[in-house]
Amino acid sequence: MTDLGPGGATAKNMAFPLNAWYVAAWDYEVTSAKLLARRIADKPMTLYRTTDGRPVALADACWHRLAPLSLGARIGADEVQCPYHGLRFNSAGRCTKMPAQETINPSAMVASYPVEQRHRFLWVWPGDPTLADPATIPDMFQMDSPEWAGDGRTIDVQANYQLVLDNLMDLTHEEFVHSSSIGQEELSESDFVVTHDERTVTVTRWMHNIDAPPFWLKNMRDKYPGFEGKVDRWQIIEFQAPGTIRIDVGVAKAGTGAPEGDRSQGVNGFVMNTITPVDEKTALYFWAFQRNYRLESQLITTQLRDGVHGVFGEDEAMLTAQQAAIDANPDHEFYNLNIDAGGMWVRRIIQRMIESERLHTANIDALAAETVN
Repeated sequence: MTDLGPGGATAKNMAFPLNAWYVAAWDYEVTSAKLLARRIADKPMTLYRTTDGRPVALADACWHRLAPLSLGARIGADEVQCPYHGLRFNSAGRCTKMPAQETINPSAMVASYPVEQRHRFLWVWPGDPTLADPATIPDMFQMDSPEWAGDGRTIDVQANYQLVLDNLMDLTHEEFVHSSSIGQEELSESDFVVTHDERTVTVTRWMHNIDAPPFWLKNMRDKYPGFEGKVDRWQIIEFQAPGTIRIDVGVAKAGTGAPEGDRSQGVNGFVMNTITPVDEKTALYFWAFQRNYRLESQLITTQLRDGVHGVFGEDEAMLTAQQAAIDANPDHEFYNLNIDAGGMWVRRIIQRMIESERLHTANIDALAAETVN
């Protein structure tokens, strides 16, 4: 497959793979009482639960006249009723009732997408359902582990989802975009290490014996009232294809062994991010901040969620402006700096996934043509 070279990332590389798990909603957003409309990887879907709590994702277009099923009603144990002419579809997507006739057309079906509930999210597979393996859902165990506490929100990003991934894989932008909270000049000055395999990319950065920025100083004082002094700070960014990034972050009292694995004199959090393409110019960004200290404090949970929300609001404004510039300059190539190494590997992995799907589709089409002839 083609490997993206140093200049391979361009404003035109905005596609997304379909054979992948994407978050469609927080688990609490989808109920058995109502229908939720979402567009995932450019596929309109309607989400709901059966009366026994099982999540369902159907194509949001009736077989008859393409009326959006999400505007209809929940009927019975697991059915949806079209709002236009009353056709009913079960959770497998098969029509169970047609108005004014007893015979149901056997072709009357809508797509039913694989859906799994895990890590406080509902994950859907918009591609070939025979390839949907729940074992490949990205690992976000901190979201529902009793050893971690936290909360998050959703951002409707008016930008391509790969731009969000770029933003998260290179955190040196914090020095400039988030200077009042988590940014500091040591971010750009510190060394980092990038590792990768076929599905993941990890960027590791340590900053030794530095002043804690305001966000982390507050967190240290939440755990250690009155804390003063230097800290060792870390950022370990892990991408899991095609859109999930866990960021292991924290600070510890300088010289107490955090780089060697002893974080006992510090505070540790995970910024959990999973980004779902809506289409090539917009995305749903699900995030949470999880911590492993002062688990009992709802006040700290709320303060952290609201604080991170403010930080991400600054990112959102930058990403929106960046997408507008891309729209105005669609042929511009992205020039790369050393700090872009992690993001470039992410783009390579995504591009390889897309090319693999295109090759698979071409092979199927060629086989079908041979069969016809």
